[in-house]
Amino acid sequence: MKAGIYARISTSDKNQDINLQLVPLREYIERQGWDIYREYLDEGFSGSTIARPGLQDLMRDCRRKLIDTIVIWKLDRLFRSLHHFVELALELQALNIRLVSLTEAIDFGSPQGRLLANLLAVFSEFERDIIRERVREGLKNAVRKGKRLGRKPLEVDLDKLVQLKREGIGIKKIAQAMNVSIGWVHKTLKNLGQETLENQGTKFKQIAIH
Repeated sequence: MKAGIYARISTSDKNQDINLQLVPLREYIERQGWDIYREYLDEGFSGSTIARPGLQDLMRDCRRKLIDTIVIWKLDRLFRSLHHFVELALELQALNIRLVSLTEAIDFGSPQGRLLANLLAVFSEFERDIIRERVREGLKNAVRKGKRLGRKPLEVDLDKLVQLKREGIGIKKIAQAMNVSIGWVHKTLKNLGQETLENQGTKFKQIAIH
C-alpha cells in the first residue's frame, strides 16, 4: 500500500509547525505497515483556495494511480468547503483511492466512511438547490416590484451618428466615439437607409439600447 501524506498550515497559523501534523501521520502509516510514497505540503496557504501546489501535485499523482491512500490530519486541512469536499471525495472514490482523516477517525475506505461521503454529497446538492431557488424567487420578486433586471439602457444620439457618417468617419471609429458596438452601428445605419442619411434637415431623437 502506497500512501500519500497531505499537510497544510495557513497564513494565519504563524506559530504552528507543520511537523505537528507530519509526525503522527508518519507514525500512523508505519503502524499500518504502509509505505510513504510522498509528502504533499502546503505551508502558508489558506484552505479557501484550491490553487495550492501541494494539493495540485497530490491530485495529479492520484490520477496517475501512483498512490493508493491519502492520510490527512483533519478534513479542513484538505478541503475548502462542503462542495469542494464532495467534488474531491467522489473523484477519489472513482479512482479507488482511500482517504483517512487521522484525528477525526474517518476512513472513507470503510463502509461507514463511504456512507458518510454519500450523505455529505446529498447535503451539498440540497444546499445548491436551496441557493438556486432563493435566486429564482429573488428575481421573481424584483420583477413583481417593477425593477428592471440586467444592465441599464444606454442612450444614443442618432443625430450624432448620422453626422459622423456624413463626415466620412469609418464604422469602427463611430462605434468607439459613441461607445457602442460595431454591429449596432452597421444595423442602425442600414435601418436608417441612404435617403435618410442624405437628408440634411432631418432630426433624430435619442434612443435607448442595451
